[in-house]
Amino acid sequence: MQDKPSAEKLLAAARAFLNETAMPQLSGQAAFHARVAGNVLDILVREMELAPGFNRAETARLELLLGETGSLEELNRKLCDKIASGEMELSNDGLKTHLIKTTMGKLAIDQPRYQGYKTAKANGWPEEDSGETTK
Repeated sequence: MQDKPSAEKLLAAARAFLNETAMPQLSGQAAFHARVAGNVLDILVREMELAPGFNRAETARLELLLGETGSLEELNRKLCDKIASGEMELSNDGLKTHLIKTTMGKLAIDQPRYQGYKTAKANGWPEEDSGETTK
């Protein structure tokens, strides 16, 4: 058993320090950079929570789409090659669904308050791991 705080608790402590101690004492460029650092910590927390499931779902979709197995990086490279060569086009419903779900997953981590993401969710666009299909 480890006698140390978890990564999540360490990030929460750093975020609390930025918000409660540092930010009130900062102004101008220093305050801006502290806010950026806080946003980075928020992204890291979401990455740790969401990315493993999103990556598994993306890998499974790519394996189905491409008909082969491999790492997420290898499968994405193969997909890019097929798109670049014209072998796979956006008219392929599986490709379109994959790209939408992958984009929604990335936005859930990187920019969950982005208006385009919120609008897409409100209009029923699928989350990365929801199993929904596109309209």
